[in-house]
Amino acid sequence: MPSDRPVSQPSQWLDEALQPDGLRPVFQPIVHLGSLEIVAHEGLSRPLVGPPGLTMPQLLDEARKLGRLAELELHAVRTICAAFAGRAEPGRLLVNLSAQAILQEGLHPEQVHAAMSASGLDLARVTLELTERDIVDNPGELAVSIAHLRARGVRVAMDDFGNGHSNFQMWNEVRPEVVKIDRYLVHGLATSAERLVIVQALCRVAETLGAELIGEGVEDPADLRMLCELGITYAQGYLLGRPSPQPAVRVAEAARVALRGQRVQVPPRPQGPLVQHTIKAGHLMIQAPALTPADTVAAAERLFAQQPHLHALAVTVEQRPIGLINRRVFTERMAKPYTRELFGRRSCALFMNEGPVLCDAQRSLESMAEILRGEDQRYLADGFVVTREGRYLGLGTGESLVRRVTELRIDAARHANPLTLLPGNIPVTEHLGRLLESAVPFVAAYVDLTDFKPFNDLYGYFRGDGMIRLLASILTEQVDSQADFVGHIGGDDFLLLMQSANWHERCHRMIEAFAHRSRALFDSPQLERGQLQGKDRHGARQSFPLTSVTVGAVALAPPFPARVEVIARLAARAKRHARRQGVPMHVIHTGGWLPAEQTSRLPA
Repeated sequence: MPSDRPVSQPSQWLDEALQPDGLRPVFQPIVHLGSLEIVAHEGLSRPLVGPPGLTMPQLLDEARKLGRLAELELHAVRTICAAFAGRAEPGRLLVNLSAQAILQEGLHPEQVHAAMSASGLDLARVTLELTERDIVDNPGELAVSIAHLRARGVRVAMDDFGNGHSNFQMWNEVRPEVVKIDRYLVHGLATSAERLVIVQALCRVAETLGAELIGEGVEDPADLRMLCELGITYAQGYLLGRPSPQPAVRVAEAARVALRGQRVQVPPRPQGPLVQHTIKAGHLMIQAPALTPADTVAAAERLFAQQPHLHALAVTVEQRPIGLINRRVFTERMAKPYTRELFGRRSCALFMNEGPVLCDAQRSLESMAEILRGEDQRYLADGFVVTREGRYLGLGTGESLVRRVTELRIDAARHANPLTLLPGNIPVTEHLGRLLESAVPFVAAYVDLTDFKPFNDLYGYFRGDGMIRLLASILTEQVDSQADFVGHIGGDDFLLLMQSANWHERCHRMIEAFAHRSRALFDSPQLERGQLQGKDRHGARQSFPLTSVTVGAVALAPPFPARVEVIARLAARAKRHARRQGVPMHVIHTGGWLPAEQTSRLPA
């Protein structure tokens, strides 16, 4: 708005907006994702006054400054309800009312009731959508106010949850029948692992508290499919239908196309290493007194005696650690004859390790794993010193570090393979379960490296890891990320869960790409001979072909087996058949879940 406008102008716009023809009601459909039926409309207002481009939020801001927010909102409710009732539309109507108008401007429930029912609209068809433009200090008071409307049949919805001021305290106090997930969480839901985790958590909360969820601001077909996949019942957004003066009677065709023949959506996964950022060195710290070089060996012995749980003592100068005294080493030295007499009054620094591991309290646990990989295993017994800005805070034990790093890595490996960062066994099993619950045909392809052990034995684990990473890269390049799932289930074994129509061609391209690109991993003598020299599993020396890819695929059609183990066994069987036949790929087609005899192969 221009800065030089008259001060009275906003008040004039507001007066004009409060006239019978000052606002234009529009309606945006809310769709049931299971049936694609329009079950409700959200009533919105568009100002017909003021300068071009004036929006309802701007007009509401002006009304709030003038202390007339409740007056404007009630007028909007009255206008929307009258227009909806006049069109005799089926379904529910959602009308917006701010918590601020109710709590700060003393809007009485009777006034809201009168505005909603003035046109004769049945209040049992109305849902009051609570919006928040400021923090609500007392959600309990708000709950009491709207209870009067609930007693008359009005339902309650919470708007924009996941952004702004909407919070779990409001949810718990008000107990809305409907919660609308903010567009911030919905936009990019199909490609953001972080948004997906948050929305999954909201689904669990909604189920516990008995609320229905509406995904707001749906514009992307992939996001719409992911909402369906999560089991969210309702959605709203431009993809489904835009606000219009005449309520829509049919969902937009773009949404129908997006869900037609819907396949199971492949969930996004985190990019990069799975680092446990929340656990820091400071979380492993134990409180321990520190010594200085001025303290004697006898003083160190007294401290160890007074605090038998301490594994070590730090030595500091001006609060900065310069060494660490290991209890076991100290005790062994003190047990020798005449040690107390010779060293008891001398500086404790004589018994310290001058190169302790120093870890800032904010250092991540994953980055501390280098301590475990170090050649000097003395650090496992000494532990580490925890600091803040270089100053001594406390100590950590090598035992606690080993235990926590191991736990985190085991847990992470179950969810993502640490070598390739592809989903591990748990995500693979979860996605396979989702496919089995669907009625959509899919393919489970078991992929591994044939004659990988001779390659690994000849060139070493480092180059072997490089070959596994190359295969992972090729698999992810060749699949359709929206339809196909790539899992790394261990070693050189991968499982592809594919819904793409041209899955057979994609598998063929994977095999050819690996045969071409893997040549860079072999040395010239082996490439020229086309063979590897090595030992078989019984230790006998023999020649092996160059490492290649073998695929065992199972093309499944409903009804599916009840257990994922059945599919895993079929895929493994197809892979073994390919190896025995000397072909890179073998496919088992199933009728129902029982394997048919018909198979197909790619040419060698």
